Order: sequence, then structure tokens, then C-alpha cells
Amino acid sequence: MQKKVEIHYSEAECIKIDAQNKKVYCLSNDKTNLKGREEFAVDFDYLVIAVGARPNTFNIPGVEENTLFLKEVEDAQKIRKTVIECFEKADLPNLDDEARKKLLHFVVVGGGPTGVEFAAQLHDFLAEDLSKLYPTIKDFVKITLLEGTDHILNMFDKRITAFAEDKFKRDGINLRTGSMVVNVSDKDISIKDIKSGSISSEPYGMIVWSTGIGTRPVMIDLMKQIGQGNRRVLATDEWLRVEGSDTIYALGDCATINQRKVMEDIADIFKKADKDNSGTLTVKEFQEVLKDICERYPQLELYLKNKQMHSLVDLLKASKGDIKESVEVDIEEFKSALSQVDMLMKNLPATAQVASQQGVYLANCFNRMEECQKNPEGPLRIRGEGRHRFHPFRYRHLGQFAPLGGEQTAAQLPGDWVSIGHSTQWLWYSVYASKQVSWRTRALVVSDWLRRFIFGRDSSSL
Repeated sequence: MQKKVEIHYSEAECIKIDAQNKKVYCLSNDKTNLKGREEFAVDFDYLVIAVGARPNTFNIPGVEENTLFLKEVEDAQKIRKTVIECFEKADLPNLDDEARKKLLHFVVVGGGPTGVEFAAQLHDFLAEDLSKLYPTIKDFVKITLLEGTDHILNMFDKRITAFAEDKFKRDGINLRTGSMVVNVSDKDISIKDIKSGSISSEPYGMIVWSTGIGTRPVMIDLMKQIGQGNRRVLATDEWLRVEGSDTIYALGDCATINQRKVMEDIADIFKKADKDNSGTLTVKEFQEVLKDICERYPQLELYLKNKQMHSLVDLLKASKGDIKESVEVDIEEFKSALSQVDMLMKNLPATAQVASQQGVYLANCFNRMEECQKNPEGPLRIRGEGRHRFHPFRYRHLGQFAPLGGEQTAAQLPGDWVSIGHSTQWLWYSVYASKQVSWRTRALVVSDWLRRFIFGRDSSSL
């Protein structure tokens, strides 16, 4: 009988994983006695880790103590409360203009999709709602977006990047690229201009930090246990199984797939395809296992697609000229033909889209484990006999959105299709609503949008 145990926690320090003894140690969820919580152990046969990541502060002094993050629900509540408090304090009659400018200076660090979307939504909130409630101080409001590279939204098409930067300038958002934060105190933020090397300080009312993800302590401890102590994130194989463990799986931001390279296994691939053990390989022999090898090493299929090649014949033609299917190649010629394949290997992005697909994949694997144990459906084992139990995980990129405020959104969809504007905002609304986990949450989200359109955003601090 299978038993599923879900462990929910609010702090990463509440969990410790003992990979060798197959135990998870947790602290009891007693919020009335946080210091005296008892520890209990949960045994596991299989463990799925999806703890996400924590904000990456790069060990910059003062960031942990003086900034707000964009990671958890509690962070959103803190941000909302802080924004309202800044306006309430700035509206006091005994303050001078300099004090008001400080309180109403909102700094967003990080020009990725999260930071850009937050800066845009904050601008809309201040311009469309709070400016009506605090008309006497609205002219003191300033939003600054800091980015260390030359442009924001670097992972998007250049057309989207240019549009976003122009829009932010028109909206009055102070966009500072090539700027790196070196220190954050309770009064001001120190910013270094990367080109000139000069450091300047600016007072602020609120700082929101969105510069990427870091490793949670529980993951650091686990990686040391299984020999991955020199890595930033947990490494898994193509079946989301943690390297160094047969019973632990990981998905989402806490892990990355360590795709094997073709050149590391080139001798085994050649041997697997050379069924008659002749020491040479015909194109026909390789074609028989090409589908399995492309599934096991997706970079080969991607390489053929990028080079507009349809088979190994085309690949060998590019390597040694015009050939026929009867021509035999030896191991050295085979290596030469595949020498550039691994250059296209990339890590998957740390996005919800990836984690969602991984969750569905892993659930299907566990549901069909007994069936696939008897009848394996995966590709050929290159370094062994038989087939793998499951097909390896393959990420399908469905596109990405970047809401830019003012009811405008940029979208970059498969096929290099780029759309920017108001119509794309409605596409984003529909996709966002469709990705909710239930009809109840869809109804809540859509009703919240309708209330905002009719009555504006809620400006209470609760």
C-alpha cells in the first residue's frame, strides 16, 4: 500500500533531509511555541523535493535587513503595507519636502521579468489610485529601477527590451542600467556605476529586491551529503532523479537537469549502434537507433534542426562530403561528425512554466511506475542493456509574457513571434486565468480584475 506524506513549512530551517537513512526531519508546526517545537522524523521510500529557492542577495551588506523580496505571499503583504505606510507618513503636515521625497522614493533592484513587472504595476498603483487619495504629495513620488547589465529583460527579444525601456521613460520611471548595488543601510542605498566606477548614495522609502534566486539551506546540506557540495543548485538526471541518489527526485527552482553530453558517451553510442561489432558503422545502422539517441540526447535533435539537417546522412555530408548510406565510418569519423553537438546545451530557466511541466511529468511517472517496470517505454540504455523505464523529461516552451503596465503587455511566443500592446494584455489575462489550479481560483482572480476596473485597487493597509 502506497502512502503519500506532504510536508508543509514556512521556514527552510524546519526541514533536514538524511539521504543515507531515507529520513526527513521536521519541526512540529506549533506556532504558539516556536522555540520549543519538537522534532519528528518521516521515513520515505521515494522523496520528491520541490522547495523552490530563496532570493539571491550576493552577500551585499544590508540587503537582508533593509529590503523586501518578491518571493512569498508574506512578501507581497509586507510590500503592500510598506507602500501605504510610506504615503501615510509623507502626508503628515510637519514634514519638509526632502523627507517626503525620501519616503516616496521606491527602488526596485533587478531588471528581469519579475522586477520589471513589479515596477510597472507599482507605477500604475501609484498613478491611478494613490495619487487620488494623496493629491498633495503625488509630485514627490519617484520609482527607480536598477539593473546591472546594459538593458532590462535581457532574456527577451530586443524589440521587447527597447519597447519596455521607452515606455518606462515615458511613464517617468527612473531606469538606471549598468548600476550595481554595493550597500544598503536603513537610510540610503549605495549604487556603483559599472562603467565609471563611481559610487553614489540615495535615500529611499522602500526597496524591493528581485535579482535572481539562491539556494535554500536545506538544499545546501543535502548537496554536501550526496557529493554535490560545489554546485549552486541540485543536479538531477533527465528523469528528475537526484544524482547520487536512487530514491530522491527534485523539480522546480531548487534543481536543474544535468543533461549528459554526447561526446562523453560517444564510444558507448557507437558500440550500441554497431550491432554486428564490425568496428565500423553504416548510416543505416545508426538510423535504426537515431530516434532513441535523439530522445536520450536532445541536443542532437536540436543541432540537426538548427543546421536544417534531417538525418545523420546530412550530418556526415557536412563532415566529410557526399556519402551514401552504404558507406561505413569508424569511431574517429563518428566523433568528428558529432563534435559540435554539445555546444547547444542549455539549462532550463527557473520559471513556474518549467516547474509545472516537471510536476505533471513526475506525477505520471509515479502513477505508472509498476506498469513501466514490467514494460519499459523509454529509450535504449546507452551504457547498459534494455530500455529505461520512462521517457526522459522534455520541456516544451510555450512562450513568455512581460506585463509593462498601462494595460500593455509584451509576449514572445514560439516561432519568434513577438506581440506588444493592449491586445497582448488580454491574451495575458486569458493565459493567467487558465493556469489557475481550480475554477474557484479562476473566478476569484477574474472578479478581482473586474473590481479593479470598476472601483480601482484596494488601498487599505490590511
